[in-house]
Amino acid sequence: MKSPNITWLSSDDPPNAFPDIESAFDVPDGLLAAGGDLSPERLLYAYRHGIFPWYDDGQPILWWSPDPRCVLQPHEFHVSRRLRRSLSRGGFEVSFNRAFSDVIAACAEDRSGQQGTWITDDMTDAYTRLHQQGWAHSIEIWHECRLVGGLYGLAIGRAFFGESMFSRRTNASKAAMLTLCRQMVDNDFEILDCQVESPHLISLGASLMPRNKFAAVLRRACQPGSKFREWAAERRPVHDYLP
Repeated sequence: MKSPNITWLSSDDPPNAFPDIESAFDVPDGLLAAGGDLSPERLLYAYRHGIFPWYDDGQPILWWSPDPRCVLQPHEFHVSRRLRRSLSRGGFEVSFNRAFSDVIAACAEDRSGQQGTWITDDMTDAYTRLHQQGWAHSIEIWHECRLVGGLYGLAIGRAFFGESMFSRRTNASKAAMLTLCRQMVDNDFEILDCQVESPHLISLGASLMPRNKFAAVLRRACQPGSKFREWAAERRPVHDYLP
């Protein structure tokens, strides 16, 4: 049964049919709307306005805009001495947009202590379409020609919206975050959206931003809403990205 207290979207509704993000629930934090679809137009509108989908298989599409928002200023990525020593020893290589399907599949795998995944087949199909259109991107970490870590997300204007990351080798996901942030700094990106706080993200330099301030940053950073086309596909040593 549909809850009378939540806005329900139809797939026939226009992409901008979302309610104001300030009307999102306090409990659960940030729940804004349900239903609709995962069309590229709706997803792009949602991200530009501080909204993202997150739901389990068997649930309707749930749309969220939590307050506060977990974000990372790309120049504030924290490289600990231990991480620096590990990455300086070499062994990791990085590429961009070379193995998007493999990265999203790895992010969707079951993890220790976690039942199931929120990266459903429909989500995979939706972000693959965005990748084919030039909006969604992957960062891949390789070790001895094997994919051992990475992340994927959307780049709109000067904002990157991180969706998920994985690691099959110690520090591989951190290497992906490092190289992403260095690329963002070099290309004048303003903000990396991490969505929901975690101790891991905070340890890497992420912080919490009030939702209204985050929305204001997006209004500036996502204009004119252009695609970013300069991710280099060639593999490079990760230690080249150490500051």
